[in-house]
Amino acid sequence: MNAVILLHFALLFAGAVWAGAQNQLAGGGSFITLPALMLTGMDARAANITSTVALFPGQVTGGWLGRAHASGTASLPLRTLIAISLVGGVIGAILLLLTPSTLFARMVPWLVLFATTAFAWGSFLRKPAAPAADGISHSATGPLTAAAIQLGIAIYGGYFGGGVGFLMMAALALGGAPVRAAASTKNLLAGVMNFTAVMIFLVSGQVRWLAMAVAMAGALAGSWIGAHLLARVNERILRFVIVAIGVVLTIALFQGPL
Repeated sequence: MNAVILLHFALLFAGAVWAGAQNQLAGGGSFITLPALMLTGMDARAANITSTVALFPGQVTGGWLGRAHASGTASLPLRTLIAISLVGGVIGAILLLLTPSTLFARMVPWLVLFATTAFAWGSFLRKPAAPAADGISHSATGPLTAAAIQLGIAIYGGYFGGGVGFLMMAALALGGAPVRAAASTKNLLAGVMNFTAVMIFLVSGQVRWLAMAVAMAGALAGSWIGAHLLARVNERILRFVIVAIGVVLTIALFQGPL
């Protein structure tokens, strides 16, 4: 390896450490790993696939640790949400593999813009669902509508995934889930939908293995760091930083390839 390649991988590792910590603290780690992987020379679609695989172990860890608090909604039991997320993850992953690299490259700025908007809305504008007067969770959506919403979110999660956590939080709150249960359920379902996507990506031939290994090692280290910083970091400031990163990344991607 020459010095430039080594520098790119060093930056990728550092970015993945940041992304892993960021995912533990507030989410949005793919805002870091996607451009970091593209800087190593891979196209946007391969970078998105490699990023999904690299960040997956951290998602599994988060979902597993919070599994005891995960629950269904007033409309749908947890098992149904899991099944829908599995199916949606498969559909999203297949759609991504069927999307030509050149077309996906043109879509990425819009996807990042959407993800940044969803993240900003979920962080600063969305109001928590007010508890019902009778203390019982009620759903604002019927079972079919709730299932369709979760399927759409899961397809997006398998296809791109940026901001998917905030979309699920909103959908689960709309379904009547309490905030704590919604957060744990969101983490579990994110791991589920990415599990099926990752299984497909692993046999797709699109994963860049060396870059994935570097990013995964960094993300795991960052996840450990982030878990220890949870009580010390001002989450609101961190969310401002993440939105700023998303805005800068969106502008840069609209200007042309990184």
